[in-house]
Amino acid sequence: MKNAEDLRALLDRIDRRGYPAYKDTKGTYAFGKYVLGIDHVQGDPFAAPSKVSIHVSGKTAGFPAALYNERHRRIALQDYLLRQFGRWIDDYSFKARGSGKSGLMGVSRPEQEILERSACRIEEKTGDICVRMEIGFPANGRTVNAGELKKILFGFLPECVEKSLLYASLPAGKLRENADLADDQQYIREKLAEQDLVVFVANGAVLPRESGVSDRPMKGAVVFSSPKTLEVTLKLPHKGELKGMGIRKGITMIAGGGYHGKSTLLEAIERGVYNHIAGDGREYVITQDTAMKIRAEDGRSVKNVDISMFIRDLPNGKDTKSFYSEDASGSTSQAAGVVEAMEAGAGLLLIDEDTSATNFMIRDELMQRVVNRSKEPIIPFIDRVKELYEKEGVSTVLVAGSSGSYFFKADCIIQMDNYRPVDITEFAKKEAEAFRVEAGEAPSYERPAFARCPMSDKAVWDNDRLKIKTMGLDGILINKETIDMRYVEQLVDAEQLGALGYLLKYAELHLFDGRRTIREAVAMLSKLIAEKGIEAVCGGTYLPIHLAVPRAQEIYACFNRYRGLRL
Repeated sequence: MKNAEDLRALLDRIDRRGYPAYKDTKGTYAFGKYVLGIDHVQGDPFAAPSKVSIHVSGKTAGFPAALYNERHRRIALQDYLLRQFGRWIDDYSFKARGSGKSGLMGVSRPEQEILERSACRIEEKTGDICVRMEIGFPANGRTVNAGELKKILFGFLPECVEKSLLYASLPAGKLRENADLADDQQYIREKLAEQDLVVFVANGAVLPRESGVSDRPMKGAVVFSSPKTLEVTLKLPHKGELKGMGIRKGITMIAGGGYHGKSTLLEAIERGVYNHIAGDGREYVITQDTAMKIRAEDGRSVKNVDISMFIRDLPNGKDTKSFYSEDASGSTSQAAGVVEAMEAGAGLLLIDEDTSATNFMIRDELMQRVVNRSKEPIIPFIDRVKELYEKEGVSTVLVAGSSGSYFFKADCIIQMDNYRPVDITEFAKKEAEAFRVEAGEAPSYERPAFARCPMSDKAVWDNDRLKIKTMGLDGILINKETIDMRYVEQLVDAEQLGALGYLLKYAELHLFDGRRTIREAVAMLSKLIAEKGIEAVCGGTYLPIHLAVPRAQEIYACFNRYRGLRL
């Protein structure tokens, strides 16, 4: 390993030479309190910035082991340090001048959710810290401007490290609060299962968001307050007694008029699979980890999914026990979504009627009288929702504002009234009795086998020229093919899509062999990430900076929407 002075001398030698001379800087350099890794050097000042890593030993960083000795605390501390580092980087980005991306200093920008990211990693046993970032190496035209790069590497960067990655420089109280919040959130997650709950929404939570393009809490919003009949009390390790609404296993319906907060509550619940930062308003909105949002996705690809529990006896004789479509309808895509969620191990389905196929969700009384059940190939969700819970252990939280048919099926009915929940179960059940319709029993079904075993397409994936790009939260581009992820609504960060691209590539190269099921492949990937981090599936000479770990459920969703999947 070279030292900082070696790097300074090297920069002096290549100053004013052609830009490719920067390639000579690749390597590791000891900078006193940290080691600087120049992992990848851009080939042109207008190209993607150079990739740099900062390594601080646990002894030098000095963080107490209690802040990172458990996974949830470690992820919370990584998130906190990354945000602090990012704030300091903001002050220095583009202060070194030059052409193109010269002087850019960039790092991952977390939003409200706390995710495990490649941008900041802490070793569980040693406390060693690694932060990965981008730097635009300065140039005059297309020649090296070593003086400006020295400003960054010997002036700006050391200050950012000193102020944000060393325990002595950070407020100990804030660090402790960060760890305490992570403990309390983890405690609630563990208590959900113990108390037969699938969701907890704390009193005082702020659910509405600032705007359609901002996920920050809305100022002046109505704070959440649980109905007394649904209120549960938890005694958290640090915060102490906390009251809130507990949604129990089974079938819960959220009703109410338009603009009264039904979808806002559901959106908070679907995001509750992730922990949130202090001040978000949803810190104590906690949802069962495996919950999946289900919706209609017209035109999506469906690969050999057994949807016969919902759709059978099609007039064209098409097999619905191994249903295949490159252009699924709203009903078939939603049926496939439910079955795929079961395959992914989801214990809770989240559904909003606004984004559902009507004919998949319900058939009203008049339609049942006019069109006999024997002439309708769709067995609507309302006829399966009880069985899903009683036979499969899958609960449902459903938003419905226009159809009261689910009153008959729901175990709990919550009306949102000006963003305040009211338990109307007893009243709604009583009113529903006057409208009871004898529709007959739905036909029985065989549980899907979940035995789909993909084969690898080596010709596509074992190729150094393969390009994987992300398009925000919309999709993943593999060469010229797009995996459409727009409607996988629990993906909250574009960096999760970046990770999904690498996970799919790893699965294609190492796991898809025609014998291993998708379920087994995803389980192996999840275990690998948990044990070794997202870097275990990336390969290459350096770890990409902008990756965030997705849940197993989103890995399933990605694989299921990949049109090139060979089954």
